[in-house]
Amino acid sequence: MENSNDDILQRRLRHLKVTSDPARNAVWVEFRFSGRPCFTSALLNDLATAQHSIRKTAQQQHQSGINNRLLFQVLASSDTRAFNLGGDLTHFIELIETHDRDGLLTYAKKCIDIQFASVTHYDIPFTTIALIQGEALGGGFEAALSNNVIIAEESARFGFPELSFGMFPGMGAISLLTRKITPSMARRLIMDRRVHTAEELYEMGVIDVLAADGEGREAVANYMQRHNDIAPGLHGFQAAVDRAMPVSYDELYDIVEHWVDTALQLSEKNRRLMAYFARAQSRQQRSQHPPLVIDRRQPSST
Repeated sequence: MENSNDDILQRRLRHLKVTSDPARNAVWVEFRFSGRPCFTSALLNDLATAQHSIRKTAQQQHQSGINNRLLFQVLASSDTRAFNLGGDLTHFIELIETHDRDGLLTYAKKCIDIQFASVTHYDIPFTTIALIQGEALGGGFEAALSNNVIIAEESARFGFPELSFGMFPGMGAISLLTRKITPSMARRLIMDRRVHTAEELYEMGVIDVLAADGEGREAVANYMQRHNDIAPGLHGFQAAVDRAMPVSYDELYDIVEHWVDTALQLSEKNRRLMAYFARAQSRQQRSQHPPLVIDRRQPSST
């Protein structure tokens, strides 16, 4: 993307920082959290706007056959304590308690639209990369999985806490995990409710590159530099993966509808537990001591 386009796009975005890296034919998209480090509707809207602009530029350059075209997109966070802690739980509770099925579905559809665009790399030879520093939980973990490549620092932490409050990760977790690991391993990773280390997930094959703390950005730069010269092979391999293990939008949407219906069935106790995790998201934002893992102990039901 040209610098002038960057400036125009950046003025439209409050919750993202978009920066060109022309030396590596890349664009960086970084979360900027003004409150809880989660996917608010405003952040999702900014992501959709950024994706539209990047997709348009990348497709035009690809079709024109120009040299030094845009080849990579990096998704990261400006807060090294938290990549993203997932869905906007406070918003979910409000929608559930008012029985607003349309509101829940609208939110969830925004998520899978963004995930699908990322995992299908804008339908062109292109590579999406996630850099994980800090914590990626719930929908934050799913957002990382929607990228073609995951690079994580050693202190990064990952997990799906949704079952703790009667939900399940519905914005692509199963569909995306089973492209990387066996279905039985994916099921275990979702069901165990544990917070996993980056090293654990690297050994499992979920993470592609493991970097020392503080060296994540350098690892991303090195990855892009190494693969710039072999981009045709990299993109050919991605096309083969897409053919062998396709991601279906219809599948993502069907699961999201089931997620919405599940949310509307949550009991008062489930909603209290969800509120507990929402407060943990807020504590993460206020903390000055990285990294803070969400406390998996649950409040009493009394």
